Amino acid sequence: MYSYGPQKGQRKEVGITASGARVRPGTIAADTRLFPFGTIMYVPGYGYGIVEDRGGAIRGHKIDLYFRTHQQALEWGRQHKQVRVWLP
Repeated sequence: MYSYGPQKGQRKEVGITASGARVRPGTIAADTRLFPFGTIMYVPGYGYGIVEDRGGAIRGHKIDLYFRTHQQALEWGRQHKQVRVWLP
């Protein structure tokens, strides 16, 4: 449910990012003050992705990668990597 704004009280659609895109492999959540929607990133071991979402806990030079399953996310874990970035 949306807690505020013009859609307050309405159900949120699951699997839709803040940019309006449907989540899929390659979807990245980032601090959009640094990496606006449409920023392309290459993460070694993950591949290419596009910033299409943001999260309340994602601040600064941190990103959140989409995985199809919770188990895959757990196996990836928290990592520190050099990421290549192409701003839109």
